[in-house]
Amino acid sequence: MKFARFLADGAIRAGVVNGEVIREIEGNMFTAWDYTGNVFRYDRVSLVAPLAPRHVIGIGANYVASSEQLPVELPDIPVFFFKPSSSVVGPEAEVVIPSGVGEVKFESELAVVIGKEAKQVSEEDVWSYIFGYTVANDVTAPQFFHPDGHWTIGKSFDTFTPLGPVIETELDPRAVSVKVRVNGEEKQNSSTKLMIISISKMISYLSHVMTLQPGDVILTGSPVGAELVGPGTVIECDVDGIGTLRNTFVAAKAPAVSIQRS
Repeated sequence: MKFARFLADGAIRAGVVNGEVIREIEGNMFTAWDYTGNVFRYDRVSLVAPLAPRHVIGIGANYVASSEQLPVELPDIPVFFFKPSSSVVGPEAEVVIPSGVGEVKFESELAVVIGKEAKQVSEEDVWSYIFGYTVANDVTAPQFFHPDGHWTIGKSFDTFTPLGPVIETELDPRAVSVKVRVNGEEKQNSSTKLMIISISKMISYLSHVMTLQPGDVILTGSPVGAELVGPGTVIECDVDGIGTLRNTFVAAKAPAVSIQRS
């Protein structure tokens, strides 16, 4: 199934995509829901992010360029980071480049949506805790990275986590292609087989650190090829079996906040 959220008749609604239409649903998509009977044309509504995430957790530097580069030994502590839910936007939303920053980096990623509470889950059991998958663009302003390696500010600006267009519940994510086009030119195209930390390993690891809840989103890393881009750039992130997430990058109208030492 493909779940979507969309704006229609002045309200944000949820539904199941069925060909050229969306059948509206009511209830909790993770637990119990039913069709309302309302049907909307897919091309007549404005899609928003397919969920309002509880947490967004990313992993850094998780792809290699070829299978020969996959490490024999995995890191003891993977590089994870949080992104605020306030950074989430949907398809076609503008990504705002902070004032004073000429360019930011796009990072096309497969995103995992957790469907039920997960605590101390084994790698073998991870799949039963996953609700589905969507496409993410982990936008980054590396100019705001702390010299000691802290990434939070550079990942956290409003609009820096586009998600969509849908949540696909029927997908085997272990061998799909993650791609991106920049103004129509392909810049990233890698199989998820080139992940260093697999989806099952990363979610099992996280579940031993924190209790994952329905609506948590895990960004699984970006393939080699991410670049800095400026205002006016159209980024199309694509994952096989899910669809294309399209956003335009624009310049900020107000300056970013800076902290001055007294």
